[in-house]
Amino acid sequence: CKNWNDFGHPEYKVNVNLSVVQLTQSDFLDKLKDVLETSAINPNNLTLEVTESLAVNDIEWMVSILNAIRDLGCRVALDDFGTGYSSLNLLYDLAIDYIKIDRKMIIGLNEGGKSEIVLRHMLHMIQEIGMSSVAEGVETESQLSLLATANCTYGQGYLYAKPMPVEVFEQLLDENHR
Repeated sequence: CKNWNDFGHPEYKVNVNLSVVQLTQSDFLDKLKDVLETSAINPNNLTLEVTESLAVNDIEWMVSILNAIRDLGCRVALDDFGTGYSSLNLLYDLAIDYIKIDRKMIIGLNEGGKSEIVLRHMLHMIQEIGMSSVAEGVETESQLSLLATANCTYGQGYLYAKPMPVEVFEQLLDENHR
């Protein structure tokens, strides 16, 4: 990310999934500070993702660690929202920038169906509380169209690209910026 930022793409960001093991390590914040200092990455270009189930295990501890992450300048995403616990209290308590809507909510998306109604209300709520939304698993133009009309902030999935090695991604960058 730092390399891409330095060589013409300051808008590029990376997301990193965090496990419960990482977050419960007593030196996690020190390790994060070291990574930020060593890489000299703009902390705003790093989003750390935590799963919704992880967040409900110890809410007080999670609030403090996520606040500390954001104090370092990094962004925080709540991953897999809409499946599992989906506690709306998390949206009030946690320092979150993005809510990532689980792909299971997107797969069944059909115009006028219950899934669309639930998704529209969810996206409206996310927008109203000042967070950004990310739809995971976007695979079709019709899903993208429904998400766009429902004001979903971002999408990710095979419609955009399949996972690829860094070298392939960089080659695509070069081709698109000639």
